[in-house]
Order: sequence, then structure tokens, then C-alpha cells
Amino acid sequence: MTAVLEVENLTKRFPTMTALDSVSLRIEAGEIFALLGPNGAGKTTLIGSVCGLVKKTSGRISLFGTDLDVDSLSPRYRVGLVPQEINFDPFFTVREALRIQQGYFGQRRDDARIDELLAALSLSSKADAQTRALSGGMKRRLLIAKALVHRPKLVFLDEPTAGVDVELRRDLWNYVRKLKAEGTTVVLTTHYLEEAEELADRVGVINGGKLLLVEEKAALMQRLGERSLTVKFTAPVAALPQGVAGTLASDSLSFSFVERSGTPRAAEVLSALFAAKLPVGDVAMQPAKLEDILVRVLSESRAHTPVAP
Repeated sequence: MTAVLEVENLTKRFPTMTALDSVSLRIEAGEIFALLGPNGAGKTTLIGSVCGLVKKTSGRISLFGTDLDVDSLSPRYRVGLVPQEINFDPFFTVREALRIQQGYFGQRRDDARIDELLAALSLSSKADAQTRALSGGMKRRLLIAKALVHRPKLVFLDEPTAGVDVELRRDLWNYVRKLKAEGTTVVLTTHYLEEAEELADRVGVINGGKLLLVEEKAALMQRLGERSLTVKFTAPVAALPQGVAGTLASDSLSFSFVERSGTPRAAEVLSALFAAKLPVGDVAMQPAKLEDILVRVLSESRAHTPVAP
């Protein structure tokens, strides 16, 4: 099957730095792909190279099976971008801005599509307001609507919820799920890692212009994720059951265990405690977090330790 996006050995050099260092990546139709990394890692440069905002130094970019060196324009009519920066004319109304955006992509006026997006992003009441009068959160909603108004098949969401309220974040999560159900491919960059954890099918980690890993989210969470189990006892415990790994506190009133790849499951450890009839009073489980995994991957990359799949 033809990939929606494929980049091979993509490199972008500036006079004082290399922003992308021979990046290769394939993104399939209908998936939500989270591209994660710290500020300055190369995420926005990669997106800009695909969308025509950054001129690559070398490498190949293919959109919907078309090499952009052969045809740089027509495949991009099927791409939408939510940039980090506010970038619309402040003297048009919200509805006018969306109509103009449709025209940019060679589409006829489609007020039904505009009304659909206005409703989905809670902008209906602002349809006839000038964009300069919008709050910061409403401007961010309009950026998202502009990126989607021409019904793109590939959407880049570059920090789409940076600095916005929880309501918009949840609205966007729901709409991203709707896009996926309709077959739209979504590439998401975000520093709110709960977004990636909630939405992504696959995760890529980039740092210093190098792509460190690309992996299915579930497999990555299983491979590198750590879950913490904490048990409090109602009376001091003399010793743990034989074969139970973990740490008994110095006062013998609590026990902690970290589940990771290669260790027993936390549920098995807890069952062993109950089977030994220890005086379990309270149990707390901290699930694995994508944030912790990202920190680990970046730390190991800085130490030049490869992270094998």
C-alpha cells in the first residue's frame, strides 16, 4: 500500500546547525502519528519541509506516492497544517477567513463544511466576528478550522493546544478521533504528552535532528514503560514471601515494586502478598506514562546508548 507520507534521508542544514540529519520515516493512511521531542529537536522543520515552508538540503519527500521533486504542488492540496503561530488576516470575519482558505486550495464555496467546523470547534457564535476580536483560545480554534476546511487527507497538528484551555483540548481530541474514523491521517506534535498517549497509534521520537525511534505506542509502552505498585500494611511485616521482589520500607509498614519489561506483573506480586496473608491495608498503582518513556529515550540518546526496538 502506498504511504501517505514517506521521507528518505531528509536533511536540512542551516549555516550554524543541522536541523534534520538524514531522517527517514513512513506514515500510513488513517493513522495518528505522534512526533515527540524537546524544543529545537527538528519537529517543526520536518513538518515545514513536507508542507513547502522549508527548503530541504537533501533527501526525498513523497506525498500520496508522488515525489515532491517531481510535483511539488498538487499533492499539497491534500494536506492541512495547524501551525504553532497565529497567522491569519485580522480584518476578516471568522467565516470569511474560512471561505478564503477554501479558495486557496482551489475549492468552491462550501458553507455547509464551514458550518460543520464552526460547530465542531465551538466557533458558531463567533462566525461573524472579526478575527482580531477573538480570544487566544478562539484564535487557536480558528487555526484548526482553517487547516481542515478543505477536507485534507493528511493533517499536521503542530502544538495545536499550546496555551489553550482544557475544553478546547478535549474538543480537539474528539475531533481528531473523528478524523481518524473518516480515514484522515494525523501527525501530531505536542508537549502535552497525555495527548499523544491518548490519541497516537504510533510514536516517533526526534532529538538533535535525528529520529531516535519509531514504534507502535502500545508496544513502546510495554517495552519501556514502568508501573509502580505501593502497598501499605496495617501492621509491621517481618519479611516478604519467598520469591517476591520489591522493597520493604524500613518501618516494615509499606512495600514498593516497579513493574517493567522482564519482571513479574504487579498483579502477580500483589496476589503473592495476599496469598501469604500479609496485612494489606491500602494498594496504589501508578500506571506507565509516555512522559517517563520520552525522558528515558532522550537521556539514553544523550548518553549515546542505542534504544533497540
